Amino acid sequence: MKNTTKRKGFVFKTYETEQESPFEKLFEIFKELITHTSGDFDEAIDWLHSLDKEYQLTDENYTIDDFIEDLKKKGYIKEEIKGDGLGETKITSKTERAIRQQALNHIFGKIKRSGAGNHKSKSSGIGDEHTGDFRNYQFGDALDKVSMTESIRNAQINNGIENFNLTENDLVVEETLHKSQMSTVLMIDISHSMILYGEDRITPAKKVAMALAELITTRYPKDTLDIIVFGNDAWSIKIKDLPYLQVGPYHTNTVAGLQLAMDLLRRKRNTNKQIFMITDGKPSCLRLPDGQYYKNSNGLDKHIVDKCYAMAQQARKSHIPITTFMIAQDPYLMQFVKAFTKANQGKAFYTGLKGLGEMIFEDYETNRKKRIKG
Repeated sequence: MKNTTKRKGFVFKTYETEQESPFEKLFEIFKELITHTSGDFDEAIDWLHSLDKEYQLTDENYTIDDFIEDLKKKGYIKEEIKGDGLGETKITSKTERAIRQQALNHIFGKIKRSGAGNHKSKSSGIGDEHTGDFRNYQFGDALDKVSMTESIRNAQINNGIENFNLTENDLVVEETLHKSQMSTVLMIDISHSMILYGEDRITPAKKVAMALAELITTRYPKDTLDIIVFGNDAWSIKIKDLPYLQVGPYHTNTVAGLQLAMDLLRRKRNTNKQIFMITDGKPSCLRLPDGQYYKNSNGLDKHIVDKCYAMAQQARKSHIPITTFMIAQDPYLMQFVKAFTKANQGKAFYTGLKGLGEMIFEDYETNRKKRIKG
């Protein structure tokens, strides 16, 4: 008689990476290049041609021209007519979203996650994030929060199996964590020093902003994120504008950035509010009441610095913590950030470009678990 028993088990074999199409391989590189070129398609393609010449990214079966044609067919680029009547190739909103998703994967994927689920506070309350802790049932508790397994177990212990009887005293409820909401303002320094000394500091800042925007809009949709840039002045930008962000010939008006950030947060109804500030330079500019600019790039100007400290204290009184990510190692600048942080009772990270994204994401996760009393 033939044995027809089916065997179940695991089969182990050498890991094989998924095969990518020529388009997918080039698209990964293209998304990185278009971020560095601030959305300039022609410059990104020139870089892609250079890389292709050096590393043989394509062959006769699939060329850069084929890739450009596929970008058009898939809706990643479009042709527009400029004011002078000439054509111009630009990326679409579909590409902008793909760039944000790539930034999120690159940054958030490196972080060791301690758990899944939406952000939570440390306070117990109404929510659906289970803690694993139980308490006795109280009048008014929702029935769907009753742990039937633990309650039946109590009934068996208290009343025996033969005469099974489930009473109110046997019921237990599993604790859940109250889901908090966070309003965040991300400040990005776009002063000229962000590209000085042969180091591109604006691109990592853009990537962090894009990744944070993608995380919040897709995973924490009840949170809010406002992004502002500050040079001589400060202004808000939209998420879709991030790939095109460029450094200008500006000084650093930190006070203007903080004023705008606090104005935005005052309009939010969420209790939890915070400011993240990415900067590499010292505050060197103020806008005076008459509209003129007071600028001083030589060292730390006491008048400007004192205004920064005053803004930090004002934010503290409004229960708005400021976390500063300082992309510089100058001792006198670190002393300024230390004093600024003390005035706000916030936090500061003295970091290079490497690891900037991971630091911001971990801090965002940590802050979202706190209940900031307003």
